[in-house]
Amino acid sequence: MKRIIHISCLVILFLSFASLNTNAQDALNNYLVQAAENNPGLKARFNEYLAALEQAPQVGSLPDPQVAFGYSIQPVETRHGPMEFKISANQMFPWFGTLKARENTAVQQAKAKYEVFEESKSALFNEVRSTYYSLYFNEKALQIIQENLDILQRYQRMAAIKVEAGMVSAVDQYRLEMETGDLENQLALLKDQQVFLQVQFHELLNSQEQRPISLPQSLWETEVGLSKTAIRDSILQQNHQLLQLDLQQEALRFKQQVAEKSGKPSFNIGMDYTIIGKGENQMAGTDAFMFPMVGITIPLYRNKYKAMVQQVAYEATANSHQKQNTSNKLEILFEKAWKDYRDALRRKELYRSQVQLAENSLHVLETEYSSSSRNFEELLRMDRKLLNYALELEKAKADQQAAISVIHALMGN
Repeated sequence: MKRIIHISCLVILFLSFASLNTNAQDALNNYLVQAAENNPGLKARFNEYLAALEQAPQVGSLPDPQVAFGYSIQPVETRHGPMEFKISANQMFPWFGTLKARENTAVQQAKAKYEVFEESKSALFNEVRSTYYSLYFNEKALQIIQENLDILQRYQRMAAIKVEAGMVSAVDQYRLEMETGDLENQLALLKDQQVFLQVQFHELLNSQEQRPISLPQSLWETEVGLSKTAIRDSILQQNHQLLQLDLQQEALRFKQQVAEKSGKPSFNIGMDYTIIGKGENQMAGTDAFMFPMVGITIPLYRNKYKAMVQQVAYEATANSHQKQNTSNKLEILFEKAWKDYRDALRRKELYRSQVQLAENSLHVLETEYSSSSRNFEELLRMDRKLLNYALELEKAKADQQAAISVIHALMGN
């Protein structure tokens, strides 16, 4: 019966921790949503994208028609009567397909701006997550050091009793005071660091209300879940910087069409409408003359148009080299993130084992010191090791999640 109760308690405890981790992850997701909605830098990138969208209808439309009005101060006599005034209108038409090519160029450039926005969002989310994990580690470090200070106070009471009984030297008390002073200084530094991280986190969210940040009691330990090759392929296919360069290359393809079509003739269609007054015989002449007009603009200076085409070709080549350079940089960033991730996994397993061994050793040393006043220096040394191992374990957990965050950002997630 006791065994069944014990197993039931373990199941309830596991479910409780799972619920806490789920709630903590939900809290982080809520912070990400808040950052996406409020961060001014991200808003700026999105409005730049909206502005780029408005470029397409501008460049894809015909030039405005021209209308002119002429009044004869001294009417010119014709055989039908004097010309009183004239109205002219004409419309210019570029070469076939020019407007569509310009519109396609603007559309692809707007899509590239959207990828800039997505890249900014990925970078922002990575920064929010990284700061969140730093806050978690800093908070755990505060708890661990405070617990260690409580242990040192217990040692001080034990040492004071032994000093009064003449069993140990007062040096034991001095060593404890020195160790306590070091930890209190470290605790004060961590408190200042916590304030800085909280300000940084709220600024990323652009939060006006400095509310307490919801942190988990124990950080979740999710893994990447994909092979190294699959992640690398995903980065090369989905990274927003590379997608932006692909869209810019597509925009340059349409821009080259615009440059080529600019060297083609353009056409003008218009008309003149002339109003005729009464002649000298007081007889009304023909009411109006309408003259339809057709014109053509011939681009004679070919060097200008050749230079336009060549300019786009150079830009396309530069963009291709830029993509290769970006791919190389992303490869380096991924290799570093993967190294950090694997290193965090190894350190996490190592320090989890080291903490257990240090706790067992410390228990033995405490027993020896309390009964026979032996190994006090070793007791303090082991206590310091346990403190460092506990801190390193929490640091490894935070580093693991931070590395996963970088990998997801590189993948465009």
